[in-house]
Amino acid sequence: MGDLLLARHGETEWSRSGRHTGGTDLPLTPAGEAQARSLAPLLAGRAFALVLSSPLARARRTAELAGLAGAEPEPDLREWDYGAYEGVTTADIRTTRPDWDLWTDGVPPGEEFPGESPEQVGVRADRVLARITAALEEGDVMLVAHGHLLRVLTARRLGLPPSHGRLFRLETGTLSRLSLEHGSPVIAEWNTRPPAPAQD
Repeated sequence: MGDLLLARHGETEWSRSGRHTGGTDLPLTPAGEAQARSLAPLLAGRAFALVLSSPLARARRTAELAGLAGAEPEPDLREWDYGAYEGVTTADIRTTRPDWDLWTDGVPPGEEFPGESPEQVGVRADRVLARITAALEEGDVMLVAHGHLLRVLTARRLGLPPSHGRLFRLETGTLSRLSLEHGSPVIAEWNTRPPAPAQD
């Protein structure tokens, strides 16, 4: 059984400022492009049975810059639909809803985006996991997607409820790896970045 590798896309303007970025198709910042390029050495020499990417531009560009140009778009890897909270920070939401928590409360519908509950995101994550089962039997699988979606997917891979994705903080432009130990899914690496260049 192969490993499941997860790459969160590089930085965007909204990820840098903490604004919830679901369906808004933002490009990577220059720093985000550098983050994406930095993943290439971590993936060098690896062969994948399957490579899937969110269809959103920030994930597709990350895949390309990381050397995964043949990544297949997978609609279920798109980010959590934040509904009326698209483009809004948690701090701003809590000025009117002090106890609001994405992982337990979900989001209200918006004019452009209908919004999703944690359970609805979990259903999509489960579909992705079902799709990649056969490929994992052949080798490693690579997914390039978004922070909250990959956190939910990790929870589901570990047999946890979608809301337990809250436990797995995931940074932009990082690589993580889910493996097996004695037949059970485990986190083998998390938030990996290349080592910083040595200082003279």
